[in-house]
Amino acid sequence: MKVCPRYEQAVQILGKKWTGLILRVLMTGKKRFCDFKASLPEMSDRILSERLKELEEAGILTRHVHDTRPVLIEYELTEKGRALEPVVAAIQAWADRWCDGTPDSHPVDEGSEPAEAEAATREGQAAGEAGSPP
Repeated sequence: MKVCPRYEQAVQILGKKWTGLILRVLMTGKKRFCDFKASLPEMSDRILSERLKELEEAGILTRHVHDTRPVLIEYELTEKGRALEPVVAAIQAWADRWCDGTPDSHPVDEGSEPAEAEAATREGQAAGEAGSPP
């Protein structure tokens, strides 16, 4: 069975690290860059900028530039983005039922390749097991 190309495209857009959290923040209304940083302080400015640009290119959010001093930029969900609200709500309901609320203890570093991070995690776990008492 071949995977539906539309589903594959949706997962490629929505499955990137931080994208779901950015969408969750936007569900409450217009946001500025600093609002995202306050809600998601662990995310780097570079990654936030990249994800916002990707979501804008996908037509999920729109970027409003206000001609003020200093320039004010706001991000807002489009109709396409607001259509994701039940999806985000369903993920939240699933998380409320099945997740314990503890983030992964070994997050993947944004700058490294996943395979490298996994190898480093396995090495750290092996070292911890070797040094732990029986």
